[in-house]
Amino acid sequence: MNGAAVTAGKRERSGGVQSLDRAFTLLEIMAEAGGEISLSQLAHSSGLPLPTIHRIIRSLVGNGYVRQLPSRRYALGPRLIGLGESASRMLGAWARPHLAHLVDELGETANLAMLDGDQVVYVAQVPSPHAMRMFTEVGRRVLPHSAGVGKALLAQLPEAEALAVVRRTGMPPATDRTITAPEEFAAELARVRKRGYAVDDGEQEVGVRCLAVPVLGGPAMMAMSISGPESRMTWDFVAKAAPVVRQAAHDLADDLNQQSSG
Repeated sequence: MNGAAVTAGKRERSGGVQSLDRAFTLLEIMAEAGGEISLSQLAHSSGLPLPTIHRIIRSLVGNGYVRQLPSRRYALGPRLIGLGESASRMLGAWARPHLAHLVDELGETANLAMLDGDQVVYVAQVPSPHAMRMFTEVGRRVLPHSAGVGKALLAQLPEAEALAVVRRTGMPPATDRTITAPEEFAAELARVRKRGYAVDDGEQEVGVRCLAVPVLGGPAMMAMSISGPESRMTWDFVAKAAPVVRQAAHDLADDLNQQSSG
């Protein structure tokens, strides 16, 4: 009797964990699809049977994590916003020591950014001690084609996906140096992948240069950068700073993975 109860309990826990895994899988598929998707697309992408998807989606809708649109498609729900904001704050707290180390080493403002939809959002920053310094408000959103962090983020995507993003945004010029042609941007992303870092050379703000690297191997797609006036961030400085920023990005990825596994 007791043995049967224990076995039943194990089956119940196992089924609950499996349902949880499947729910997270469906949410991730929805996010990758741009936040909105049909049941048939979910079934195709997940490989799960439609009755299973129906059951999980009903639960997610009931809890506010998914909402059903008038078109009968499903979209990410408003309850995820609070979770995302809390996660961003925690990410900023974990990243701040690594950004502070960059500021100590290089003297320029250090940033961490993520891709949110088709925009780049800054999630953490440690400012330079210089009187003349770059300041980007945490939470600020910019288009990726004109920002160093945007290039470092899009370079992590397959070329077709990256170009689809910038075609949707329209690639408006922020300065007269901004890359505004998809073909030219594809060539720029190839350079980023080859050398391991991206540069915004006055393309987002006149007189400002930014060096950005992808945070590879972490639990989410991110980019880390330093930015400052061109007078201090010379090309010699950029070449010497790149390995320092890459190491900081590597250390952050390791730190975040340890936090995730812990």
